Amino acid sequence: MDTYVGMAVSSLVALAIMIGTAATLHAAGKTQIDTAADAAKALQPVAGQFAFLLFSLGIIGTGFLAVPVLAGSSAYAIGESRGWKCGLEHKPWEAVGFYSVIGAATILGIGIDWSPLDPIKALFWSAVINGVVAVPIMAAMMIVVSRHSAMGQFTATRWLLFFGWAATAVMAAAAVAMIFV
Repeated sequence: MDTYVGMAVSSLVALAIMIGTAATLHAAGKTQIDTAADAAKALQPVAGQFAFLLFSLGIIGTGFLAVPVLAGSSAYAIGESRGWKCGLEHKPWEAVGFYSVIGAATILGIGIDWSPLDPIKALFWSAVINGVVAVPIMAAMMIVVSRHSAMGQFTATRWLLFFGWAATAVMAAAAVAMIFV
């Protein structure tokens, strides 16, 4: 139940952020955001003189949340696929590969931050790539969760399969439309 409630609340928050941002940007006449400074300036009608501070705190807070999650999830994915000892409950010398991936991912992130790469364009293109790559991953997941031999008692129900394949079809249609329309 906590997963359902958490997902519902986080989806509502994400929707509110998107609608609020779009309304604020549209009201300010901003239709092109090229830099983080542009995004902060777009908040001025709402946040006034504290726009830059508000935006900075949001970006820093997001970074504090995202960096450990992304580095940790990468370490778990790589470590488990390689059969390494994984987990934050282990000491670094007990799970060298796992902690090395966390360190390498963090250093890579810092390197990208210090690079001349435009962060707004990087965010845009990473979202585009994620949207396209999600389609075959979702299809593969749907195939696996539909097999009783693989999932046992956790095999997806007909309703879950219906909605899962519907979501996969919507993602595929969106990817095709993005490419060809």
